[in-house]
Formats: sequence, C-alpha cells, structure tokens
Amino acid sequence: MPVSRRLPRAPAFWSVAVLLVLMLAASGVPSPLYRVYQEQFGFSSGVLTTIFGIYSFALLASLLVVGGLSDHVGRRPVLVGAFVLEAAAMALFLFADGVGWLLAARVVQGLATGALTSTLGASLLDLQHRERPLGAFINSASPGLGLSIGAVGAGLLVQLVPSPTDWVFGVLTAVFLLAAVGTVLLPESSPRLPGAAASLRPAVHVPSEHRRAFVVALPLLVACWSVGGLYASLGPSLVADVFAIDNHLVGGLLILALNGTGIVGSLALRTSPPERALLVGALVFTVGVVGTLVSLLATSALLLFAAAVVTGFGFGAAFLGAVATITAGVAPGFRAGLLASIFVVGYLAFSLPSIAAGIAVEEIGLARTTEIYGAVVIVLGLLAVVGLLRAHRTVGSLVPAERPEAMAQLPG
Repeated sequence: MPVSRRLPRAPAFWSVAVLLVLMLAASGVPSPLYRVYQEQFGFSSGVLTTIFGIYSFALLASLLVVGGLSDHVGRRPVLVGAFVLEAAAMALFLFADGVGWLLAARVVQGLATGALTSTLGASLLDLQHRERPLGAFINSASPGLGLSIGAVGAGLLVQLVPSPTDWVFGVLTAVFLLAAVGTVLLPESSPRLPGAAASLRPAVHVPSEHRRAFVVALPLLVACWSVGGLYASLGPSLVADVFAIDNHLVGGLLILALNGTGIVGSLALRTSPPERALLVGALVFTVGVVGTLVSLLATSALLLFAAAVVTGFGFGAAFLGAVATITAGVAPGFRAGLLASIFVVGYLAFSLPSIAAGIAVEEIGLARTTEIYGAVVIVLGLLAVVGLLRAHRTVGSLVPAERPEAMAQLPG
C-alpha cells in the first residue's frame, strides 16, 4: 500500500491509543464473568484464580519472547498477527462449555495481549508529538481505563441481558478481526534493527542507562499490580462473600473504583516531574491499601469503595511516574523491549500473588487472605518510597539524559 494512503501521524497516534484501550478492555471483560462461569461449571476459588493466572503466564511468555520483536520486524506485522490471535481468543470464549475451554481462551488471549501491549505502547512512543509527549501518560492510564470499561460493561450485561457471554464475545470477535484489517492503515513508525531471530530468545531488555530507575521503581510496580490482580480475580467474590452484596454489577464497580480512578491519578500528575509522580503515587497508594484493611476490620463496604478510590489514584500516579521515569530518553529501536520489561514485572505481580491468594482462600478464608496480602503490599510500597528518597540523595535524578539520536527520531 502506498505511503500516501497511510494515516497521518496525529490520527495514527490516537488510533493506536484507542486500539490499546480496546485490547485492555477485552482483558478486563472476563473478571465479572468468572462468578457466572463458576456457578455454571461448578469450580472452586482455586480453579478460578488458576483460570485468571494462566492468562498472565501466557502474557508473560509472549512479552518475553515477542515483546521486542516489533523493534526488528516493524510494528504493523506484529499488530496484525496479534489482533487475529485476539479474535481467536474471543471466539474460544464464545463457544466455551467447560473449564478447559476457558483455560484455552485465556492462554490465547494472554499470548495476543503480550504482543499487543508492548507493540501498541511502543507505537505510542514512536508517534507522539515531540512538544506534547503523551506516550507515557497513555501507556500508564490505558490499563485502568480499559479494565474499567471491560469490567463494568460486562457486569452490566450480566445483570441486564439473558446471554451476556454471547453478546460480549460475539461482538469482540468481530471487532478484533476488523482491527487486524484496519492496522494496515497505520504508518510504520519504527526503524528495523537487525537480530529478529535472536530477539525471540526469552529475555528482559533494559538498557544500562535505564536500569537504576527500573530497580528503584520495581517494588512499587510489584505492589500496584499485585493489588490490581487481587481486585480483578477476587474483588467480586470479596464483595459477595465478605460484605454480603450478591450483585455482579457491584463487583464490577469495585474494579472500576480501583482502575477508573487510576486514570484520574495519571491525569492529575501528568505534568509533574516523573519522580514526583512516582513518590506521590507511592504514598497515596499505600494509604489506600491501609484503608482497605480498615474496611475489612469494620466490615464496611462504603469504606472498601473509598479505599479502592484512593488506592486507584495512587496506582495511576505511581505507574505514570514509573513508566515516564524508566522510559525517558529511550531510543526508538529499544522502546518495545523496555516497555515489555516493565509489563513483565507488572503481570508477574498481577498473576502469581493472586494465584497464591486463591489457594490460601481455601485454607484461611477470603478476609484473612486479603488482610495478609494487603500487609505485604504496604511493606512493598514503603520500600519503594525509601528507595526513591535514597536514590534522590545519592544520584539526583533517576531520569537518564536524553540521547540525541532518540530525540532526532521523534516526530515533530
């Protein structure tokens, strides 16, 4: 296709942003439906969190193997293949009639999401305007926005229509096939580095000048995504079993309270220096998790939702600060690999602790499990605050100096 028929950079940037939110919305859709499937197929909380967790393992495998592939073969080929795979996952959900189908659907969705997360995110960094760099903001805000749309939309359909899974997954199958076709209109935004085959070896790609920021932000990334995983997997069950509110929509609204206010946190700190956003986010996030523990002790659903709002605001601000700090000045040919490394940490934290929590629920109960989980997360948040302050005293700014070649290749 001639270059003249490609979308201009500004429309292409926003098209990529919409595709990223859409893909993340699809990843959030199953959360309110887990209880529907649990009632329909009769499986335990341990199986539920296994279905939830296997998605993250597949996503991690995808990030580790093909997370940096688009730096070598271009963004468009990876996007087209991944959107076709995403459509296949939606079709598997559509025809699911047992746990095996759900596991297969989540594996395929995880593989597609891993490829899409790094490639769409890198495309945003490629296409952003040099004077108005919005790539880090959208990369940090889109998980909260997408997961909120997916969870609340699916929760509404569960309450309002007789066959919610048919509606949700039938429409999404068609949408992602259209996305695969529409992707060919996007401009190719990245130079192709040699070594495509070598890039398929599982690895975490963090350039040396970005490693200090990566390590300092690491405990907070783990803490934030661990809480996100707990809410996505067991949040609706927490509302029903601990707070005695047996309503699928309310379970979806709890996920919205966390992820939706994450967008507000990202937006509120968007113009702040990255390290300030990271510090403010860490402190607010930690306070919110403390509030969650208090809500369990008081058995107050109102306090639970208020704490989720505070936690979500901190999550959004902290993740914005982490992404902006770690990716500042990264050269175009290393963007997908570095973003993939950030999301490898995030999705490991999103999955492993949640699976452990699902197993623990069978032994010590949901409320007690959540209390222990929250206490560990608080410690991680405080460790991040200490590490950030110590790094600031010893080395000054964590943001590496911008490379001339990186800035030269940003669209103006």
